[in-house]
Amino acid sequence: MAEVLSQKEIDALLSAIGDGDVSVEDMKDEQKETKIKSYDFKSPKKLAKDQLKTLSIIHDNYSRVLNTYLSGYLRVITEIEVSSVEELSYYEFNNSISNPAMIAVINFEPLPGQIIIETSNRLAFTMVDRILGGDGLYEGENRDFTEIELTILSRLVKNIIAYIPEAWENVIELSPYLEKIEPNSQFAQIVSPNETVALITLSVKIGEIEGLMNICLPHIVLEPIIQNLSTNFLFSGIKKEFGDEGKEELERYVRKAELESSAVVGEAYITVEDFIFMQVGDVIKLNTKVDSELELKVGGKTKFLGYPGTYKKNMAFKISKVIEKDEDEYDE
Repeated sequence: MAEVLSQKEIDALLSAIGDGDVSVEDMKDEQKETKIKSYDFKSPKKLAKDQLKTLSIIHDNYSRVLNTYLSGYLRVITEIEVSSVEELSYYEFNNSISNPAMIAVINFEPLPGQIIIETSNRLAFTMVDRILGGDGLYEGENRDFTEIELTILSRLVKNIIAYIPEAWENVIELSPYLEKIEPNSQFAQIVSPNETVALITLSVKIGEIEGLMNICLPHIVLEPIIQNLSTNFLFSGIKKEFGDEGKEELERYVRKAELESSAVVGEAYITVEDFIFMQVGDVIKLNTKVDSELELKVGGKTKFLGYPGTYKKNMAFKISKVIEKDEDEYDE
């Protein structure tokens, strides 16, 4: 877009032309000059601006989901947002990592190759300290991780990458998994040094501790879906209507939900003294008969009546009656 001049600049230009300091012909020749843009052949650009913008949108969604998870898991207010998205060589990224650091190498199935999630030591130690019940104000030395700390971080990273498919669902269905955690960047060579990568930098604040989390996506990993990395494709995959297919999918998920059920054999009232001195073999008299129907509670509410027994050497409960209750009783 052409530069817009202010009124003061316009007056100064007219004055210069009137005094002869600036020639109109020189201005025309200057406009005809070809604009040259420098290009580094050692670092060719493989990702368009729209593709980088799409990656920013994807990880903006991921950061919001991750923010909710870490706030609950670490029991502290956590703020995560996308700080920058840029294209550079893997050598530049790898060379910028301080040693030691938490470098998680993640297989990005079904896409080829691996990606890297890198976090500074201070941020990693803060999360470990919060998980172990500390205040998270880590100000210790910059040292290597112990075996116990690596085990804790591995479990945390597995939980973190479990939310990646949700952020990428409109582009591709992913099944990422953690391969290893490397504290030294020299042993995390997932691609050649000259390979182009997309680097997404997340700004992370855990309580009072701030740090950066870098997500390195090599171009060789993104190449199979490079045409799908556009804002038009991203938003076209979002379902606008919740039709019959969506209802059936929701019903399938609801049917898989687990509910706690318990059969109430009976009730009895005893003194605290009897309870304290209770021994193996003592008999407690219940308020139900041997041949009476028992209550089967689902989610803490009585839903069925029936009889206890066994089925193929397993404990079982035979339902004899379904208890119908008014909706008002469930709203209490």
